[in-house]
Amino acid sequence: MENIIIYIPIFLFCLVIHEYAHGKMAERCGDSTARYLGRLTLNPIAHIDMFGTIILPLLLIITRSPFVFGWAKPVPINPNNFRNPRWDTVKVGLAGPGANIVTALVSAGILRIILACGKAPGIAGGVLVIMVVVNLVFAFFNLVPVPPLDGSHVLAGFLPARLAYTYETTMQRYGMILIFGLMFLGFFSKILFPLAYGVASLLLPPGVF
Repeated sequence: MENIIIYIPIFLFCLVIHEYAHGKMAERCGDSTARYLGRLTLNPIAHIDMFGTIILPLLLIITRSPFVFGWAKPVPINPNNFRNPRWDTVKVGLAGPGANIVTALVSAGILRIILACGKAPGIAGGVLVIMVVVNLVFAFFNLVPVPPLDGSHVLAGFLPARLAYTYETTMQRYGMILIFGLMFLGFFSKILFPLAYGVASLLLPPGVF
């Protein structure tokens, strides 16, 4: 139960940082839709999807699932307002995972500073370790090029226009089926999570993880 109490706020924080970064990058690219609709905020209430943010992750944690995932309400974005729609869409897509990676780096850095000062990390150290792992998992998960994940928008930006349109319209129909299919085939447990844990072990001080 204690782990759940610690994990849930961290999970929410990762979601909020991720969605806020999407909205902020979209605004820098010329689209202020998120701000007009009150979604360019760090207030988690504005981003919570009852099922994707709370019910599903909680069920996965309680049932001791080998993987835990979820989602927030997507930040509203209108690509028609972008100055360069093709590449701005790529930048917005990368902004969310990028924010999670930066958060992981900062968390690992703080833990290293604490240890370098000769302080016992205690509960704060455990929280920082979880911050690193969860943010990396969330970043790598969202970079998978399957709609509605961010990786699909990034990939589409590098495809020829006609192929990108075919890819997005076709994949949108089967995106969630493909995601659950990847879970069933062990993609996340055998590839994504080991990758995240491997990177975390490089970022965190020796012996901590």
